Amino acid sequence: MKPFGQVRLVPVNGNGPEDVVVDATGAAYTGFDDGRIIRVTEQGRRIELIADTGGRPLGLELYGDDLLVCDASRGLLLVSPTSGAVKTLATSALGKPIMVCNNAAVAADGTIYFSDSSDRFPLAAWREDLIEQHAGGRLLRYSPDGQLSLVGDGLQFANGVALAPDESFVAVAETGAFAVRRYWLDGSGRQDLLASDLAGYPDNISTGSDGLIWVTQASPRVPALDLVRRLPGPLRLGVRRLPVGLQPSPSRSTGALGLSVDGAVVHDFRGEIPGFHMATGIRERDGLLYLSSLEERAIALTSLA
Repeated sequence: MKPFGQVRLVPVNGNGPEDVVVDATGAAYTGFDDGRIIRVTEQGRRIELIADTGGRPLGLELYGDDLLVCDASRGLLLVSPTSGAVKTLATSALGKPIMVCNNAAVAADGTIYFSDSSDRFPLAAWREDLIEQHAGGRLLRYSPDGQLSLVGDGLQFANGVALAPDESFVAVAETGAFAVRRYWLDGSGRQDLLASDLAGYPDNISTGSDGLIWVTQASPRVPALDLVRRLPGPLRLGVRRLPVGLQPSPSRSTGALGLSVDGAVVHDFRGEIPGFHMATGIRERDGLLYLSSLEERAIALTSLA
């Protein structure tokens, strides 16, 4: 474990750039809580509006010439960076609405793996899901022919999704379980844990250009929340009904893990970043780490060197 090195903040013109993805030219894409998706170029000096989903974009992935968007309120979307056109791929799966489309990973053949965080609580009530340990999250597969299938369910707030570099498995972060679960794609149905008993709440995850699975930890564990989760149901309900300001909340500290495909910890950054907190999105590209946040108005960049 070590603190973050020198971090440069790139201000953006919106609130809550929850995820970030970087294309081959170095342009970074992110989405805001007002539905806008932007492209950031020239080391942050130029910001372009490329689309407005009319919802709440979370996870972003490159999908050919388009941008795949997990929108918490509108489902799985495809966005054209050139025209701004928004196409809906899925709003429900297997007879149930997609309550919180959160994060995705794209296979070489165009297959999309994406998370639906909860079948009970919308994004705005993510604290309530963590308090209740509802385990209503699922990992879904969207095939190139448009067919939807279930990869796994019973997940405690299914969040970030990443594929192994050789696509032998797909991993999904379980925020409420402090773990990253791994589903093997060899037809065996086998699953196990890539990482468990994490020191913080895992959020988005992604596969880096270095072959590592990168995991954000939005905040260290909150002792008050751990206590509340052990209370009887009626008392947990009472906590859920409190104003948000009185509920257990994340700290200013944040973290980033770089894991090998066998779960070994290669990088473990933890601590406070001045002017930045609650890192929810993460990308590694050529030794540069990009962090995004559910609550800030900036993207953070730091070198691994």
